Amino acid sequence: MKRVITVIIVLVIVVGGGYAFMQYRAGQQAAAASDYQTVTAQQGDLTATVGATGSVHSSQSAVLTWQTSGTVDQVNVEVGNAVTKDQELTNLVPTSLPQNVILAQADLVNAQQALKDLYDTELALAQAEDNLSQAQKAVDDAQQYLDNLNSDAPQVDIDQAESNVVLLKDKLTKAQKNFKPYANKPEDNVVRARLQNQLAEAQRNYDNAVTLLNNLKGQANETTYSIAESNLTLAKAQLADAQKKYDDLKSGPAADDVTNAKTRVQAAQATIKLASITAPFAGSVTEVNIKPGDQVSAGAPAFRLDDLSQLLVDVQVSEVDINRIQVGQDVTLSFDAILGKQYKGKVSEVSLVGTSNQGVVDFTVTVELMDADDAVKPGMTAAVNIVVEQLKNVLLVPNRAVRVLESNRVVYVLRNGALEPLTITLGASSDTNSEVVSGDLKVGDQIVLNPPVVFDQSGPPPFVQR
Repeated sequence: MKRVITVIIVLVIVVGGGYAFMQYRAGQQAAAASDYQTVTAQQGDLTATVGATGSVHSSQSAVLTWQTSGTVDQVNVEVGNAVTKDQELTNLVPTSLPQNVILAQADLVNAQQALKDLYDTELALAQAEDNLSQAQKAVDDAQQYLDNLNSDAPQVDIDQAESNVVLLKDKLTKAQKNFKPYANKPEDNVVRARLQNQLAEAQRNYDNAVTLLNNLKGQANETTYSIAESNLTLAKAQLADAQKKYDDLKSGPAADDVTNAKTRVQAAQATIKLASITAPFAGSVTEVNIKPGDQVSAGAPAFRLDDLSQLLVDVQVSEVDINRIQVGQDVTLSFDAILGKQYKGKVSEVSLVGTSNQGVVDFTVTVELMDADDAVKPGMTAAVNIVVEQLKNVLLVPNRAVRVLESNRVVYVLRNGALEPLTITLGASSDTNSEVVSGDLKVGDQIVLNPPVVFDQSGPPPFVQR
C-alpha cells in the first residue's frame, strides 16, 4: 500500500511539473509574440531594380594644351562661358612666337598663290575644252546647213518646217502684243527690258524658221549660199583655233603638283594655328589655367572644355545582373550632394565586354540623365537604380523578413502566438520587397519582420511541412 502511494505521489509531481513547464513556455511565447513586428502578406506591384553607384561626367570633355611656346596675349573666355566649335579662346603675342611659326605666315601666302595658279590653269583648260566642243558643233551645223541647200529636202521635213513657222509666228505675235504696252516706257524699266528680250528672241526664231523653210523648198538665193559657205569657212577656222588653245593647255599641271601645293597650304595653316587655341567642339569652359602675360610652353594646360548639354553616369554592373540590363531602360538617380530630389535617366549603352577585378567580372553601363539641372555637376557621385522589370499584382515579402534555414529561404509567420518558418522561392526584388514565385506563404499570413536570431535551449519553433 505504501508503495502504491509513493508511485501516485511521483506521478502527481511529474504531471504537475510538466503542466507548470508548459504554462511557463506558453507564457514565454506569449511574451515573445508581443515583441514581434508583423505585416500581412499581400499582393501588390513591384519595381525590380539593379543598383550601382558611379560618377557624373560630360558626354565630351577635353583638356586643351598649348602646342608651342610664347607669351599669352588675350584670354577670350571665362569659366562658365559657352563656346562654339572652332571659336578662338586665346592666342599668343606674335613677336613671342618661335621663328618657324612666324615664317609660316609668309609660307602660307606663297603656297596659296601657287595653288591658285594651278587651279587657274585647270579652269582655263576646262574652258578651252568647252570652247573646242562648241566650235566642232558650229562646224557640223554649218556643214549640215550648206548640205541642205544643195539637196532636195523630203516632204516630211518641209511639212515639219511649215508647222514650225506657224507656231513661231504665233509666239512672235504674242510677244509683240505683250511688248506694245511697254514700248514707250523708259529703257531702264525692268519689265520693258524683259519683254523686249522675249520679242527679239521670238523674232529671231521666226526668221530662222522661215529661212529654213525657204531652203527646204529650194528657194534659197545666191546670197544665202554665199553666206552659208562663208559661215562654214569661219566655223572651221574657229575650230582650228580652239583646238590649238586646247592642245597648248592640255599638258597643264600634274595631279602631284596640285597635291603638293595643297599640302604646303595645310602645313602652313597648321603651323600658324599653333599660336592660338580654338574649341574642338561646342561646350562650356570648366577650367581656365592661363592669364594674359603668362609665359607658356608646349604641353602646358590652358583650358578644360565640357559638353554639359548631355550628362552621363558610368556604373559597374555584376555579370550576374548584366543580362537584365538593356538600352532604353528607365533609371532613377539620387545624389548625396542634392538632398530630397530624384532624377530620371535612361540606359544609353551597355558594354559588350566585361572586366575582371580580383575575380569579379563587371560590365560598364552608361546612363544618360534626362532631366539634369544646374545642381548636377560632373564628378558628383550618383546612386543609380536601373528599372529592369515592372511586375503587377504579385505576392510580396519584405526583404528584411527573409532568412536562411537549412539552405532554404524562409519567412517566419505568427500563428496562434508561435513562430512558424515557411519555405519560399524568390523572384525579382526591389530595395524593400521581393516577389514570391513559389512556396508556403499565402496572402493574409502574418509575416514576422524581426524573428529572433538566437532561440532558447529548446531551439527554434518546429519546421512545419505543408
